[in-house]
Amino acid sequence: MKAVVFAYHNMGRIGIERLLAAGFEIPLVFTHEDNPDEFVWFGSVVELCKELSIPWVTPESPNTAEWIDRIRDTSPDIIFSFYYRHLICPEILSIPPLGGYNLHGSYLPAYRGRCPVNWVIIRGETSTGVTLHEMVEKPDAGPVVARQRVAIAPEDTALTLFGKLETAAGILLEEILPRMRKGDIPKIPLNVSEGSYFGGRKPDDGRISWDRPAKEIYNLIRGVTRPYPGAFGFLGQEKVLFWRATASDEQSYPPGMIVLTGEYVVIGTGRGCLCPQEIEAHGKVLSKGELRAFFQRHEGERLT
Repeated sequence: MKAVVFAYHNMGRIGIERLLAAGFEIPLVFTHEDNPDEFVWFGSVVELCKELSIPWVTPESPNTAEWIDRIRDTSPDIIFSFYYRHLICPEILSIPPLGGYNLHGSYLPAYRGRCPVNWVIIRGETSTGVTLHEMVEKPDAGPVVARQRVAIAPEDTALTLFGKLETAAGILLEEILPRMRKGDIPKIPLNVSEGSYFGGRKPDDGRISWDRPAKEIYNLIRGVTRPYPGAFGFLGQEKVLFWRATASDEQSYPPGMIVLTGEYVVIGTGRGCLCPQEIEAHGKVLSKGELRAFFQRHEGERLT
């Protein structure tokens, strides 16, 4: 069975590897050129295709007559999308007789849309998952082929959770792809009204609102910490990034106020306080004694 694949990121590599292991032939892979303005911390689909001698292309958009004809010429039986960043047009999806299928990083119908791994952490969820679903014109709205739940630990960051989702995706694909190769494709209708949709995130979305509860700020920090751009506040005009912290409901100070209590630094919030463990200021990463010395110079001031 021939599968044209749209793939990027670590999930793209996992998808390609599992397809080959299940006996699929891949005549063509669509992927992306890396963005020079983006910190690329994940594996390369291009490098994997080179290693495996799979033809690959990186068009700005696949939804043009040229690429639609190229896909049609490969005569695919099925199409897969693994963390590809463009929507695939209905004309392409109509080419393979078995349709097109997308791997999404949430337990659909919850967290349809962009950046689900960040959003579930930011919103304090305790579980998420991965979903393979049929692609339709509306994003992340087609029937479900397979899903697998993943637990979110209180200390998980977006990066550690992504690792869990990669493992879950590998297991899910190992289980379902042999069935799909035989044409046995289960399809469970998806009721999008029972779920949620979230848009993309920008670095500026990491700004901390100190009047929010400490727990919410903690979730924001772990949801956008490395390798993502980070959560931040300002001391006057100086930007301070918060890479690691803990939250407590036991103490209360005015939102944003810096207080030293013994060996610890705490920052007031709308409910409880935040205890920073690793920050970045003046381009330098600070923790432990250096962090305390930095905030000691600003004790009594308020972050905004």
